[in-house]
Amino acid sequence: MARIAGVDLPNKHVNVSLTYIYGISTSSANKICEATKVDPMKKMNDLDEAELAAIREVIDREYKVEGRLRTEVALNIKRLQDIGCYRGQRHRKGLPVRGQRTRTNARTRKGKKKTVAGKKK
Repeated sequence: MARIAGVDLPNKHVNVSLTYIYGISTSSANKICEATKVDPMKKMNDLDEAELAAIREVIDREYKVEGRLRTEVALNIKRLQDIGCYRGQRHRKGLPVRGQRTRTNARTRKGKKKTVAGKKK
């Protein structure tokens, strides 16, 4: 099992396996394969050490992945919260940030429904 950027990659096609790394999408995986001249349809276990080293080198040089990317995203959110902008307030309250409606839906951000007692007559 190949290990790149601290992630054990499954024995699938190279372009699919690379997407198991946080921060690498399908298009990024295809670009990496193209840059390293590795056949994207090759299985991960069939790669030799030189090809793996080339893939590692391209990822380290050109992409922010795993811990570095997670840290950057967390710091960006923290910065928004610290300056007190609208987006930061929404993050702090756990509500949708990008203008979605909250009267209905938005259950993913708001969590499980909290029932409020109805008005008595």
